[in-house]
Amino acid sequence: MNIALVGCGRISKNHFESIKEFPNDLNLVAVCDIVEEKAKKAGDKYGTKYYTKYEKMLEQENIDIVSVCTPSGLHPKHGIMAAKKGINVVTEKPMGITLNSVDDLIKVTDENKVKLFVVKQNRLNTTMQLLKKAILKNRFGRIYMVQSNVFWQRPQEYYDMADWRGTWEFDGGAFMNQASHYVDALYWLIGSIESVTAETATLSRKIEAEDSGSAVIKFRNGAIGSINVTMLTYPKNYEGSITILGEKGTVKIGGLAVNNISKWEFEDYDDDDKFIEQSNYNPPNVYGYGHIPYYQNVIDTLKGKSKANTDGRSGRKSLELILGIYRSAKTGKRVKFPL
Repeated sequence: MNIALVGCGRISKNHFESIKEFPNDLNLVAVCDIVEEKAKKAGDKYGTKYYTKYEKMLEQENIDIVSVCTPSGLHPKHGIMAAKKGINVVTEKPMGITLNSVDDLIKVTDENKVKLFVVKQNRLNTTMQLLKKAILKNRFGRIYMVQSNVFWQRPQEYYDMADWRGTWEFDGGAFMNQASHYVDALYWLIGSIESVTAETATLSRKIEAEDSGSAVIKFRNGAIGSINVTMLTYPKNYEGSITILGEKGTVKIGGLAVNNISKWEFEDYDDDDKFIEQSNYNPPNVYGYGHIPYYQNVIDTLKGKSKANTDGRSGRKSLELILGIYRSAKTGKRVKFPL
């Protein structure tokens, strides 16, 4: 299958390196970025053509899949342009920053009978897969509480690298961008959400959106959740964790990016308990290794062997929660779902 990529910024390397892992299934035919230097550098490194105009790339190349790695606010527009040409869409998280725009993307991909994949690679981490299995097996019994901490560092230079970063129009803040995988994990692991109350603040970085915040979540199954996020951790990324407290079990997955099971205790033994040590890993960065199994799922789905791990409707759920967090922080009120 011919694949192209638009947006040769920070996250694109994870996509390029993952695509390389599937030489029999994926053929990188073109890359695109409005900054010619970035496009040329990626094209030269990965041995393919480069473009500075996305529309021109879509018109001139024979593309089966396009990976959208542009600023978050542009994901729906770029996905829709591809879908209208019958091209399957892989979009980085978040799939957009407004519900209307992502609903348009879902609608257009449906109408043109193409697949829409939203990158939520943390779901595929070995540690997270083990945790999900424990929940599906009801090993926790009733889940009482869940907590997530995203204590990372993004210096001012990070935001200054591109003028879209930290803006409401194209990016959002710490919840929408850096912590979106953790917001997604809470919904994916625990289930539908009843309400949220939140506080956010821009404490240090010179950006429009928030660099820090906390949210308290009431799930429909009665569980209470919380998520604490900051990009101001001194002196570097410290923790990306999820803790679940249940009637018959307690689990904490921590490390830099939910890569290390530090607590795993259940009332009853299960053979999965033998896999704790081997599921832990040391990621090269906070993105982990999840993009490779993610692309495997894309390939298997397009071959008719599997279903999308995260399609547009699933990706929309975590965006709705983030927007609920923002609405609560702005109004000072508890926000109920659906929005």
